[in-house]
Amino acid sequence: MNIVVLDGYTLNPGDLSWRSLEELGNLTVYDRTPAELVADRARDADIVLTNKTPLRSDVLERLPKLRYIGVLATGYDVVDTAAAAARGIAVTNVPAYSSASVAQLVFSLLLELCHRVGLHDEAVRSGGWASCPDFSFWRTPLVELSGKTLGVVGIGGIGEQVAAIGQAFGMHVIATNRSGKAPATPGVVLVPLERLFEEADVITLHCPLTADTEGLINAERLSRMKRTSLLINTGRGKLVREADLAAALNDGVIAGAGLDVLSAEPPQADNPLLTARNCVITPHIGWATREARGRLMETAAGNVAAFCAGTPVHVVNGVGI
Repeated sequence: MNIVVLDGYTLNPGDLSWRSLEELGNLTVYDRTPAELVADRARDADIVLTNKTPLRSDVLERLPKLRYIGVLATGYDVVDTAAAAARGIAVTNVPAYSSASVAQLVFSLLLELCHRVGLHDEAVRSGGWASCPDFSFWRTPLVELSGKTLGVVGIGGIGEQVAAIGQAFGMHVIATNRSGKAPATPGVVLVPLERLFEEADVITLHCPLTADTEGLINAERLSRMKRTSLLINTGRGKLVREADLAAALNDGVIAGAGLDVLSAEPPQADNPLLTARNCVITPHIGWATREARGRLMETAAGNVAAFCAGTPVHVVNGVGI
């Protein structure tokens, strides 16, 4: 069994082991694979694993041996799942491995907006505190979360953890979900989406990217938010119309934003959010703690083992189940 990993570096830059996959077949790991080399590198593969390297129909047509694609992530839009299904190729993903880490990053971004710890650390080190006539100073307004309303858009696995952490900070939590099913976290109140935008002091996005949710955050919805409100996005970049958000930040329509995802990653130099007022951006790191990546590796190897045993799991395109 020939197994090829097209872009293994972000999952394992050297602090994890590929042993669990090596035990399942003849493993070849590439740190990164440019688009023009995908077909050549995967030509003899029975199994291909990819994180962000696309596998579209034109490439799949050139891989007659391929029987399985394992996406090293929860989202699987990098694969043309319909084309894979038409060729009898199973596609799997890795759900839920990073929920705790993403929820933690939500509050890392939020607390940075509330206290701007990095800015104040820099101010101290540059002599600002030593030269201050008072015992204390601050460069930006400081915000207390207790008593504020947290709005969770999409209260699934990650959203539930975010809600619980918000409650631990003393926040009131309101939420939306597609199913209308009552949240598992006690005290969380389901509300219509437009009411959430009007009432929440903090809005955090945890819904999937679909035709209905693309551009969910736009000028009209931003105008409904409080001028003191904060937006957090650790979901998908295209949930946000970036020009609209940049304008809202620069014009004071909302107070700040914390983002771990953008519509194009890495961003183009002209992305308006890179220069927007009070906007904190991290390079898609919510999934990347060693603990989360270890779970991803373990589950991905388990997915391959289950496929080889004829009992596939986490299949997203219906092949083999």
